[in-house]
Amino acid sequence: MGTDSPGGTLPPEQLPPEIVIITGMSGAGRSTAARALEDLEWFVVDNLPPGLLPTMIDLAGRTHGAVPRVAAVVDVRSMAFTEDLRSTMEILRQRGIAARVVFLEAADDALITRFDAVRRPHPLQGDGRVTDGIDRERELLRPVRGDADLVIDTSRLNPHELKAKVIGAIGENRDITLRANVVSFGFKYGLPADADLVIDCRFLPNPHWVPGLRPLTGHDDAVREYVLAQRGAKELLDSYTEVLRLLVPGYLREGKHYMTLAVGCTGGKHRSVAMAEQIGRRLAEDGVEAQVSHRDLGRE
Repeated sequence: MGTDSPGGTLPPEQLPPEIVIITGMSGAGRSTAARALEDLEWFVVDNLPPGLLPTMIDLAGRTHGAVPRVAAVVDVRSMAFTEDLRSTMEILRQRGIAARVVFLEAADDALITRFDAVRRPHPLQGDGRVTDGIDRERELLRPVRGDADLVIDTSRLNPHELKAKVIGAIGENRDITLRANVVSFGFKYGLPADADLVIDCRFLPNPHWVPGLRPLTGHDDAVREYVLAQRGAKELLDSYTEVLRLLVPGYLREGKHYMTLAVGCTGGKHRSVAMAEQIGRRLAEDGVEAQVSHRDLGRE
């Protein structure tokens, strides 16, 4: 964008505020995510109707840089939620404001347990059960989830882990263009709900059936060397690296700043761990900030 400032860029007090919208399933941790951003000194507005977002941003812009970052927590209780939010996002885009959407979700059993723990009804259950409210909300939010920049599955996260994940994703470094979360997993425990992309490593021979390798993990040199020496392993890494080099610029063009890449094998102990580490390393070499985690390691 053009500017009248001598250095060619706008001074901080004239820059539009950075905007993050936190939304998702009731009980999935929206308040915890909001507190994480408050800890980073974001200005957080809770339960803001989507139609008021432009007004909120205008007010923040009049502070002459005193409110550089705004987070709005938006939930399904706002009438016509999905249409309001999507139309508001389009208005912001037309004004040249890139708002990022963080969507929190969790499995039904996790949400039910949380509602039982606080002894509160689901906001959409009416005269029905908690599960009825969850089903209705999940369906209403389906379009919003599809448009989100970042989807976080909080099913197995405690509040401290969720705060750390939000801080790691949003962060204080505003120069990073794309963050990738590479997570290994075991197919027998289910797919990660927040995965954008999934790589299946089960076509590679399983170290589980090699007596000397069975007790080890993909972190061990012997397992890593065994996995990478298998036919197709290097080809998969090379080919997928090229695919990611095409996808990353496309994500950025579409305003997507986060990517979750899930790498799976049968149990999430050997092949997926070794391959996830390699993919994370290659992403980092290409200038993408990659965080590697292992969801099911140690679960057996």
